[in-house]
Amino acid sequence: MTPTLRVDIWSDIACPWCYIGQARFEKALADFEAADNVEVVWHSYQLDPTLPERFDGSEVDYLVESKGMARDQVEQMTAQVAAAARGENLPIDFDAVIPANSVRAHYLLTTIARHDGDVDKAEHALFAAHFAHGEAISDDEVLVRIGTECGLSEDQARAGLADDTIHAEVQGDFATARSIGISGVPFFVFGEKYAVSGAQPPELFAQALERTWSELQPAKLITLDSDAGEACGPAGCN
Repeated sequence: MTPTLRVDIWSDIACPWCYIGQARFEKALADFEAADNVEVVWHSYQLDPTLPERFDGSEVDYLVESKGMARDQVEQMTAQVAAAARGENLPIDFDAVIPANSVRAHYLLTTIARHDGDVDKAEHALFAAHFAHGEAISDDEVLVRIGTECGLSEDQARAGLADDTIHAEVQGDFATARSIGISGVPFFVFGEKYAVSGAQPPELFAQALERTWSELQPAKLITLDSDAGEACGPAGCN
């Protein structure tokens, strides 16, 4: 029986490096010979649970206020992130970004996973909505639209956003992240054994996939004798 390589990813929709990290990981996965045997499991993480449902100001305003950084420093930082995103063919428009609490986006992702919808597609859609299209990821209408594009009915999407068990599952992801010491995202765990932190180059993700996959394979016997000894087989003994 062919083994399955599980990759757990903690991510926040409000994190641009998670957007970039997803693209780099998927680039490595596309070139991985056993990609069909990889199970990707997404987990929720929040960089700023205190962020209001919708911040009154730009992304730069929010970072200046919340991080206590100088405006020119924040503008330089966002320019560097946008350049890294362009290198992965990902559009980011920080002038259009609406800073918004991401918890409801996580409710949607968990609902999609529960109904066996396309979580990878939903991650892409939510990142694009937030970073490229200037949509609020706290807006139920935005979330319901993305949910229906990724396998949910409208009723399932709206029910999931209001479901206490979904809320508890998301909080459970947050708690697990704290318990294993995750302090930043994206954070990747390969085969429940190897961790990769941050939006690393595809080559590093490829190494993690190869190493973990090789360790899942059955051990090969090592022959200690140089010459075959006397033995019996189906054709007789020698």
